[in-house]
Amino acid sequence: MENMEEQKLQYLFGIHPVLEALRAGKKLDKVLLKQGLETPVFKELMDLMQKNGIPFQFVPVERLNRAVRGAHQGVVAYISRIDYVPYEMMIETALATDKNPVIVILDGVSDVRNLGAIARTLECAGGSGIIVPAKGGAAINADAVKASAGALMRISVSRVPNLRLAAYYLKQSGFKIIAVTEKVSRRMYDADMTGPCAFVLGSEGKGISSSMLELADDKVSIPMAGEISSLNVSAAASVILYEAVRQHMEA
Repeated sequence: MENMEEQKLQYLFGIHPVLEALRAGKKLDKVLLKQGLETPVFKELMDLMQKNGIPFQFVPVERLNRAVRGAHQGVVAYISRIDYVPYEMMIETALATDKNPVIVILDGVSDVRNLGAIARTLECAGGSGIIVPAKGGAAINADAVKASAGALMRISVSRVPNLRLAAYYLKQSGFKIIAVTEKVSRRMYDADMTGPCAFVLGSEGKGISSSMLELADDKVSIPMAGEISSLNVSAAASVILYEAVRQHMEA
């Protein structure tokens, strides 16, 4: 499944083409590297990837051989379908253009269809952007863009190596961090969602990480009346985002 998803992405291969792409500022989604690869050029490649926060992974050569047909030289890079923006720029723009800016932080959401559906709802609700982790989150591939109905091309997306740092910056910029979790009894209707807000949504399996919960200014749940105790994360995003829209309209 992972290899099939990778094949839907545009890619570069060969250590020098990938290095030149990085030097030219090309946006890369991730880089696969052959295990044991060590050369002076490789060191420069590693330095540039780390400087630009580009995720990379060491893999067996067989995986690289399956991914591309050609002399990959132990390096395969997947080109981003969107232009990521620094979260500082996203936040500055959001505050300058909206008195009630809304940003979504995805903590461990790994399904590309959920990511796309959340982006679509956020764009429809007038949200400002999505912050995703550089590692451990859903890939922004063709399926994600399709599920978003093109919303991922219209809203700001920031990919960060550390969600906590982005959350700290949001708090310092005047955003209220609201964690959406079924593990608390406080209902979403009791939270004040006016003003700048950032909603944290976690994976369906593990939920929001404890480190992100600790940073939250408020923790709320969506009322459940049925036997199933929680919603799909994209459905939960729709509910919470339109509660925010309701509060903004009434305010």
